[in-house]
Amino acid sequence: MIAASAPFALPFAASKPPVDPDRGEAQRWAVEELSKPQYASAKPNWIDQMWNQFIDWLRSLNGNSISGPNIGMPLIAALAVVLIVVAVIVVRPRLNARKKTSAEVFDGEATVDADAFRARASAAASREDWQTAVVEQFRAVVRSAEDRAVIDIQVGRTADEAAAQLGRAFGAASSRLEEAARIFDGVKYGKASATASDHAAVLALDTGLSAMKPDFAGHSANGFAVPR
Repeated sequence: MIAASAPFALPFAASKPPVDPDRGEAQRWAVEELSKPQYASAKPNWIDQMWNQFIDWLRSLNGNSISGPNIGMPLIAALAVVLIVVAVIVVRPRLNARKKTSAEVFDGEATVDADAFRARASAAASREDWQTAVVEQFRAVVRSAEDRAVIDIQVGRTADEAAAQLGRAFGAASSRLEEAARIFDGVKYGKASATASDHAAVLALDTGLSAMKPDFAGHSANGFAVPR
């Protein structure tokens, strides 16, 4: 009986006992198996993953009725909505800001003369309210030019426009006029802070222009009032 059963015992002797790895060993085997090249080449890249996630999101919005061939139009519609939202939130405020890059000099105070603006500026400077002092002093510069008929009275004139017009009338002071307009805009429109030196610069400009005769050097006097 022993000799007869020997051939049947060889396969069992040649086979290995069943393997029962612990948890750590099983994880290690799984990592080693998945790291083989054939698995790595089959793994989707990050673009594919993002696309699949986007498709899943669209399907969730449409009751999972979006299929591969019909994805074009829903995708275009979704992108169009995104572009419209971006235009409303981002682009439109910037376009509006470009339309108004300079603040109006006067707020409907057509009857206030230059001396009144100077008095306001002086009072503001005495209490160290430099923002108000700068605004009122620059208004004195422009109103003084209007009172002297160097420039015509113009409703809605901005600081940049005033500086350009006065720069053509007082060529030697054009750079200082541009700087004064910049300071005015920063305080009146841009909500910037002002300093004592800012007010001193505009005050010196006001004083200098008051004693200066317009020359209109290199420019035609058309469009300007007759200076006196």
